Amino acid sequence: MHLGLGLYRHMLTRENFQFARQAGATHIVAHLVDYFKGGAHHPGDNQPTGTERGWGLAGDPEKLWSAGELRALRTAVEAEGLKLEAIENFDPAHWHDVLLDGPKKERQLENIKRMIRNLGEAGIPIMGYNFSLAGVCGRATGPYARGAAMSVGMEGPLEEPMPNGMVWNMVYDAHAPAGFVAPITSDELWRRLKHFLSEVLPVAEEANVRLALHPDDPPMPTMRGQPRLVYEPQLYQKVIDLNPSPANALEFCVGTLAEMSEGDVYEAVDTYSRQGRLAYVHLRNVRGKAPFYKETFIDEGDVDVPRILRILRRNHFDGVVIPDHTPQMSCAAPWHAGMAYALGYLGAAWQGLDAA
Repeated sequence: MHLGLGLYRHMLTRENFQFARQAGATHIVAHLVDYFKGGAHHPGDNQPTGTERGWGLAGDPEKLWSAGELRALRTAVEAEGLKLEAIENFDPAHWHDVLLDGPKKERQLENIKRMIRNLGEAGIPIMGYNFSLAGVCGRATGPYARGAAMSVGMEGPLEEPMPNGMVWNMVYDAHAPAGFVAPITSDELWRRLKHFLSEVLPVAEEANVRLALHPDDPPMPTMRGQPRLVYEPQLYQKVIDLNPSPANALEFCVGTLAEMSEGDVYEAVDTYSRQGRLAYVHLRNVRGKAPFYKETFIDEGDVDVPRILRILRRNHFDGVVIPDHTPQMSCAAPWHAGMAYALGYLGAAWQGLDAA
């Protein structure tokens, strides 16, 4: 296992790369989507604020990530003794009509293919994505963790319709006509995913890039009136069975799996790690099940984190594990302190397996 840190676009700075290395990480997972534009910010994501300018690709969100820009980001990460393991999440501006089956779908599919080729050319081996219409939504923020630390959770389902011009909980068209996105069936959403995979996986194989699908967060059968794909652990197998390509992989979020009302998180970790389908792992702790759960510190929730690590070790997982979220701590750098605590815990727990 390799320990990594996920950094949002505005955090892709030398200072934060150095922080990651100092806290024991060896790898970076980078978000290039600007989650603060339009309706993009996910409440409770515990993203730090600051005046330092982060890594900036073009200001136009529809501009594709070029191989040169991606290579420059990789070089900046490697200059601080780290490896750039993955890019996480396409911008809705790049693929909203792929998700919505809209008129720009074919052009946007070609753009996605071009960006996957650019990742391969830049030497970045993984592209994480979330094939979802509603996206990450319905979360609340509060003093849910130990010592009243601020964290995120869910306090009930969200079925408010999704306005036109929005997908994946982000506004891609601020001038869309009034009204709401028409709901679709679960079968239709799976059909769209199958078409997406059939188009892009051959390109990913040629580029030596693995596409890694995140489970639905929060894991509910529907959100905002729209169906979800992977809201139970066994549905990941359906994704794998849709296309046998070795590039069809999983962005394996243990916290989301633990929040699922059905299934067993330890069995899921064992099943999919034995198949070699885990591209990289999100590892956080939670208490409760969707639609009523709270995220906790890594050592206090319902998940037996050392048990998860033992399963990964037994099944020879050699990828990257990142603490995707963590409660904020009461200090001058709440996000950094929380992440340093999580990284320290995970690193020590992994080393403890050697001593056992």
